[in-house]
Amino acid sequence: MDYRAGRPTGTFVAMVERLLLGFITNFFDTLGIGSFATTTAAFRARRMVSDELIPGTLNVGHTPPTIVQAIIYITVIAVDRVTLVLLIGASVVGAWLGAGVVSRWEKRRIQRGMAVALVVTALLIVSRMTGIFPGGGDALGLRGTLLLAGVVGNVLLGALMTLGIGLYAPCMAMVSLLGMNPTTAFPIMMGSCAFLMPVASLRFLQAGRYDRAAAIGLAVGGIPGVLLAAFLVKSLPLDAVRVLVVIVISLTAATLWRDSQREPEAMRPTERSVAGVG
Repeated sequence: MDYRAGRPTGTFVAMVERLLLGFITNFFDTLGIGSFATTTAAFRARRMVSDELIPGTLNVGHTPPTIVQAIIYITVIAVDRVTLVLLIGASVVGAWLGAGVVSRWEKRRIQRGMAVALVVTALLIVSRMTGIFPGGGDALGLRGTLLLAGVVGNVLLGALMTLGIGLYAPCMAMVSLLGMNPTTAFPIMMGSCAFLMPVASLRFLQAGRYDRAAAIGLAVGGIPGVLLAAFLVKSLPLDAVRVLVVIVISLTAATLWRDSQREPEAMRPTERSVAGVG
């Protein structure tokens, strides 16, 4: 039986738990809540995945459901194609650069990076709920300096995705600040994730920095969640869900930072060998 983070991963119950997590997180992801922060919180609460493997597992596991989301939203929501293509391309560049860095980080740095990422996500969700960010304009695309700002912004957001900060909330904020219709954020952010996540996943796969069982659970369970949310759900009290998400991920960020303060564990013999020590 395989063990990760102190819990058995080869049991039927563990498999069902991973599938349910994929279903639930991608269901709300499709409605604009995001999946990275909620999945990170669940991984930590249930001790499903070791902290250093969480960023890679998020990117690898959520890729198939996100591709399904992108296909749905790109075909049903109008957005300027030039803007869409350039912003998606920018996010891919950012993801490739970011994954190359994060996949080599040690555990403590990943814990602190994810803690900061979760706090930023919580602040963005609160800002969106309270209307701090402008409601956006009517534009379906960008040109000139606004387009350049969008491209630069999405490079940064693509890089942050590899650390575990979801692209949805910051992308919606960026699109609104640039004067675009907020609904255009859905094909932009989901299209960006659909293209950048396979690229980022390749880096994590090559480095072996992901949990295969958890990633499979997210992928297989996530696709039905996407389809249910996209085609059958008409309305939900999403503000109440967002409040709960903010509370949960804030607590998770606090525990991540606390754990990063602890003395690092002595390296196991295999780790010393890999590091060239002993």
